[in-house]
Amino acid sequence: MTDGSELLARLFAGVSDPTRLRILLALLEREHNVSELVALVGTAQSRVSTHLQCLRWCGFVSSERRGKYVYYKVSDPRVRQLIQLAQDLVVQHGAQLAACAVLRAEDQDKESHNESL
Repeated sequence: MTDGSELLARLFAGVSDPTRLRILLALLEREHNVSELVALVGTAQSRVSTHLQCLRWCGFVSSERRGKYVYYKVSDPRVRQLIQLAQDLVVQHGAQLAACAVLRAEDQDKESHNESL
């Protein structure tokens, strides 16, 4: 029997990547195509496309083809609420988040792993 924590953690992982979060923030403003998102987030087209694929699989984003472009938008209004709540928590607990030694160690582990790829 599961308590759902694994799936809940996966939901947060879906929005925890800084590039995915920048994409979501841009899409909360308005819909965009991949080229526009590449310019906005400053990441290679292949990485933006991979992150969009993840966001679509997670059910956060939908797409629509118009001519030669595919436009993306946030498909679930609760994504806006989730991000707003997270922003509110950051305002209240930003110093503690920045100082958390456990999160800092996890960030360093990720950086080491990414450098080895």
